[in-house]
Amino acid sequence: MASAHYPETEFGDLHRRLFILRVGLLLVVALLGLRLWHLQIREGPYYRDLSENNRTRQVLLEPARGLIYDRHGVLLANNVPSFSLYVTLEDVKDREVLIQQLTDLLGLDPALVRKKLMIRGSKLLPRKIKDRMTLRDATLVESHRLDMPGVMIQVESQRNYPGGVTAAHLLGYVGEISADQLEKPEFIDLHQGSIVGQYGVEKSYDRHMRGLAGQKSVEVDALGHEKKASVVERPQAGNDLYLTIDVRLQKLAEDLLGVEQGAIVALDPTNGDILAMASRPAFDPNLLSRELTAKQWVEIVQDEGRPLNNRASQGQYPPGSTFKIPMAIAALETKTMTPSSTVHCNGGYQFGKRLYHDWKVGGHGYVDLHDALVHSCDVYFYTIGQRMGIDVMAEFGKDFGLGRATGVELPSERSGIMPSTAWKQKAKNESWLPGETISAAIGQGYVTVTPLQMASLVGTVANDGVSYRPRLVQAVMDRTTGNLQELPAVPRGKLNAKPDTFRIIKDALADVVTKGTATRAKSSLVTIGGKTGTAQVAALRTGPEENIPKKYRDHAWFVAFAPVESPKIAVAVLGEHMGHGGAAAAPLAKEVIETYMKLTPQVPVVTSDLSGVAQPGRPSKDS
Repeated sequence: MASAHYPETEFGDLHRRLFILRVGLLLVVALLGLRLWHLQIREGPYYRDLSENNRTRQVLLEPARGLIYDRHGVLLANNVPSFSLYVTLEDVKDREVLIQQLTDLLGLDPALVRKKLMIRGSKLLPRKIKDRMTLRDATLVESHRLDMPGVMIQVESQRNYPGGVTAAHLLGYVGEISADQLEKPEFIDLHQGSIVGQYGVEKSYDRHMRGLAGQKSVEVDALGHEKKASVVERPQAGNDLYLTIDVRLQKLAEDLLGVEQGAIVALDPTNGDILAMASRPAFDPNLLSRELTAKQWVEIVQDEGRPLNNRASQGQYPPGSTFKIPMAIAALETKTMTPSSTVHCNGGYQFGKRLYHDWKVGGHGYVDLHDALVHSCDVYFYTIGQRMGIDVMAEFGKDFGLGRATGVELPSERSGIMPSTAWKQKAKNESWLPGETISAAIGQGYVTVTPLQMASLVGTVANDGVSYRPRLVQAVMDRTTGNLQELPAVPRGKLNAKPDTFRIIKDALADVVTKGTATRAKSSLVTIGGKTGTAQVAALRTGPEENIPKKYRDHAWFVAFAPVESPKIAVAVLGEHMGHGGAAAAPLAKEVIETYMKLTPQVPVVTSDLSGVAQPGRPSKDS
C-alpha cells in the first residue's frame, strides 16, 4: 500500500496558516474581552443607571405648608388633603393624544396642559398638571390609567383658609411657582410645581413656611404605572406663624366697613402690634390659591373695586384734617405758636388773589391751638403753615414716618408723599409754589398717607412720642423642634418733642371727642382721644352731600387712641367717599375701641368725669 507523502514546502505552508488562524482567534477573543470590560467595568455605572431609570422613577413629595394662627391661637390657615395630577413625559408616547384624553376626561384647558408639558426639565421627573382635583376626577383618571401611560395621581396637602375672606389681605394666598420666580436666587432649591406664597404674609414669610420637599423611589411597569414605592426622604413641614391680630377684632373691623370701600387699622401703641387691619372689598384666598384661567384672573384684576389692593398699606389718600396733629406739634416745637396764641377765623384766609375757605361758613372767631384742634379750624392751620413753610412741615411729617413705608411685613407697601421743595423739584422738576403750602397745612394738595401710617402716627402721639414699627408676626414655631421663637417689638425711636407738647395735644384730642367734631366717638366705656378728617376728592362740588354722586364725595377719616390716660389701642379709619369723618368714620373707631376694651378687661375703663353717653343729634362737621 502506498503511503501519503507531503513535500516539505506544503507542510510548512499549512503550518503558517494554522498559526495565523490561531493568532486571529486570539485577537478576536481579546477584542471581545476588551469590549466586555468596556461595557461592564468602564461604562457599567452608566448602563446600570440607565436600566434603573427605565424601571424606577424619583417622585418628589411636597411638604405640608406651615400653619397660621392669630395672637390667641385661632387657626387662620391650614392644609387639607387633595389630589394632584402628574405626568412623566418619559412614559408618554404621544403628547397630543394625552392632552386630548385629559381634555375630554377632565375638561382641562388644552393650551394650559400643553404649556405645562412644554416647560423645560427632565423627562423623568413628573410634572404637576392640575391640583385640587375632586374625588370624582381622581377616580376618573385612575379608571383610565391603562390608556394613559405616564399619568399619575398623587395625594397632597392643599392650602385652606377656614375664615374665607377674613383677613385675606394679611394672610394672602399661595400659588404654583412661576417660570420667572424659578429664575430668582431665593427659589433656587424649588422645582416646577412647587407651591409658594404669592401675597400677604404667605409671601413675606414664604421661606419659613414652605418646608422642604422629600422624595420617593417608584418602580414602574412598561407603561410607566407605579408597581412599588419606597420613601427615600420624607418631606419636612414648614414652620407655623403666630400673628399679632385678634381675629375677633379683625372680623368686627371688616364687618363695620361692610360693602363700603376703605380700611381700618388698629394697633397697640406700646409695641407696634397690629390688632386688626381690615381692607374692603376683599377676595377669597381659597379661590386665588387654586389655578385660575386667564379669563378668571382678568376679571379679578379688572374689578372696579380693586379687591386685591390692600387699602390699609397700599391705599394712598390725602389725610385731610388728621394732618393737623403733626402740624400742631410742629407749631409748638418750633415756637411758631404758643398754646395761648390766637388766630381770628372769619371763614377764609386770603393769600394773594385766592381766598382759602374754612369748612365753617362765617368762621370760628378767635381760636387758640386747643380750640383749633377741637373744632378743626382750617384758618388757624393755614396761618401756621404759612408761617412755618413747607420744608419745616415736611421735617416733622417725616419724623412721624410720613413719606416712607412703615416696614410692616407685607409686600408692596406704599410710602405716601410728604412733599417739600426738594421733593417737587425732583418729582416734577418744578419749584414749590407758596399757595401749595396753604393746602398742605390741612392735609390736602400733594400730601398723601396710608391708613397704616396714620394709625402709627396717632399711636406715637398717644405713646408720648415713642414709636414702634408696626408688625404682624409675633412668633414663629419650628415644626421639627417645636421651639417657639418670639419676635421682639422693633423700636423706631422717640420723637424729639417736649413731654408738655404731647400733653397739650392729647388734651385737645380728648376734647375733640367729648365736645368737638367727633362726639359720635364718645364712649361710656372708655375715654377716647381722636381727630376727624374729611379729604376732598373733587375740587368743584355744589349742593347737599346726598345729591353728589358717590364717586365725588369726600373720604372720611378718623384717627384715635384709648384710654386717654394710658393708651392701649390706636385706630385709623378711612372710608372712601363716605363723607365727613365725624359722622362716617368716628362711630366705626368707637366700635373697634369698645370691643377691644371688652376683649381685654384689664384695661382701665372710663373716668367719672367723661362717662356721659354721646347725645343723639346731628354730628359736628369738620373741614
